[in-house]
Amino acid sequence: MKLDHYKLKAEQDFTTFEFSSEGPKGKIIKVVQFQQIEESNVYNLAFGDFNPLTAELDDKIVTDNRDSEKVLATVVAAVYSFTEHYPDTWVYAIGSTEARTRLYRMGINKYFDIANNDFNILGEHESGWEQYKKGRYYTAFAVYKKTSKFEL
Repeated sequence: MKLDHYKLKAEQDFTTFEFSSEGPKGKIIKVVQFQQIEESNVYNLAFGDFNPLTAELDDKIVTDNRDSEKVLATVVAAVYSFTEHYPDTWVYAIGSTEARTRLYRMGINKYFDIANNDFNILGEHESGWEQYKKGRYYTAFAVYKKTSKFEL
């Protein structure tokens, strides 16, 4: 996927990525982590600002550095890189707040036609999981590479 995004720095195992958001509030370090859920092939996507006081990811802070499109594209680039290294995994995402989940949904809708070329995209709603449909309300999301061994 060729979207304008920030340069990612990956840790050796390609489960943690960092980049700097640049805008009116200066440079802000962002972190994308893929955290294995128990002993499965499902990884939770965690995303937020790096908190230098705790040395941890803060997924509740609202930065508003006026670069949300580029930040979202960078998170998507991290998903692509992670699944290149771990092709038979699911990536699960849910916002830390309803507003963040809505933001993820808007981003998926915007880039659906591009991402759908490479990933099977699922959405969760009150009756369970289904193939993602643009414009539908979902509470969580999951993707896996179309080249993986998984089928619905």
